[in-house]
Amino acid sequence: MEAKAHLKYLRMSPRKVKIVCDMIRGKDVATATAYMMQTPKAACEPVLKLLKSAVANAENNNGMDASNLYISTAVANPGPTLKRGMPRAQGRFNRILKRTTHITIGVSEKN
Repeated sequence: MEAKAHLKYLRMSPRKVKIVCDMIRGKDVATATAYMMQTPKAACEPVLKLLKSAVANAENNNGMDASNLYISTAVANPGPTLKRGMPRAQGRFNRILKRTTHITIGVSEKN
């Protein structure tokens, strides 16, 4: 059984979030929390908050033991891209892509 938590439309590039997801995938919850507290990445803050939500879902909705959980899935998929632009010299216009991310974290109990 797996308990999940989703975060949609995070205004951060999926590439930045995938680094943190790869770092914590397969680790137990206490180790992943410690890694994210010590890692100076901007994506660690929302991913840590989402991990705490997934653990709370596992405890309250599925009756799992929090000390026996590990991260079974951690996925960062691209969301819709906001297209903006900036005027440049000689009447040109450079496009600025503001990327968004959908994150899913799943926790399961160790057997």
